[in-house]
Amino acid sequence: MKQRHLGRSGLVVSRLGLGTMTWGRDTDEDDAAAQLIAFREAGGTLVDTANVYVDGESERVVGRLLKDVVPRDEVVLATKAHGVMGTGPMGRGTSRGHLLTALDASLKRLQTDWIDLWQLHSWDLMTPWEEALGALDTAVSSGRVRYVGVSNYAGWQQGAVAAWQRAWPGRAPIVSNQVEYSLLQRGIEREVVPSALDQGLGLLPWSPLGRGVLTGKYRNGVPGDSRGASQHFQAWMQPLLTEAASSVVDAVLTAADGLGVSPVAVALAWVRDRPGVTAPIVGARTSAQLQASLAAESLLLPEPVRQALDDVSAPPTGYPESLPRWSSPDIEF
Repeated sequence: MKQRHLGRSGLVVSRLGLGTMTWGRDTDEDDAAAQLIAFREAGGTLVDTANVYVDGESERVVGRLLKDVVPRDEVVLATKAHGVMGTGPMGRGTSRGHLLTALDASLKRLQTDWIDLWQLHSWDLMTPWEEALGALDTAVSSGRVRYVGVSNYAGWQQGAVAAWQRAWPGRAPIVSNQVEYSLLQRGIEREVVPSALDQGLGLLPWSPLGRGVLTGKYRNGVPGDSRGASQHFQAWMQPLLTEAASSVVDAVLTAADGLGVSPVAVALAWVRDRPGVTAPIVGARTSAQLQASLAAESLLLPEPVRQALDDVSAPPTGYPESLPRWSSPDIEF
């Protein structure tokens, strides 16, 4: 598997990341171990989790596997903090107290001394962002964290925090933003992508298969063994089970048939090679699903196919993002 720098940082990661959101619930530890082994054998390094996944059980599973199955130093380990992990007002959010407490708890569950990429899981309306960023600086200066990023930040939010961190020597630079991005969810192209390119942030798309819809499995209804039928994900799936989404899925299936590859490979190759993207994060429930994603590594979409997919899935735009990105007008005196 090819490797890429995460934005303009020195951190190098595989151009496909392994997500672990279902580990410890829908994915048992044996299957998780098989996924991690297959991922490493394919050259993958980036493993992503979060403290809130399955109430911390995902981190515990990852920690045990990095102790007994795959050496810790062979993996670029990413996790996140922000969500509810305790009672009371200090049990959530991006206050300095909650973040640093959450970091120590993540390190304990992951059975490691350091985290390669620590991310603020979402924007916190109740805490000054300068306070949250100060906690990131502390985490890096203490050696517990190597690089820091954000997740689910809007364009203005990532631009503000990235500029703040660059404004003073010694602050830990923001190197990434993990956001939903797929052929069915292209909203980040309006502001997040241009901002990331300007600030030198690497984008880590989550749900690059459109919450599973781009696999084609939902064309004739919701399979009983799918996430769409799960009590944990049913409401989350519904927004992408639309007529408009069906047109995009049809285009992906047509491209896959013409290229002799799977729809998974087409959808992943498309998002992997978009401007600003470093590595899509694939969350597979089973080893078989992960193998289908790993098969995308060798696929480079032909330009006519890529353009057709761009056209059928193009998001609506308006002022001001529809204005030309640059121009060189003549100047008259």
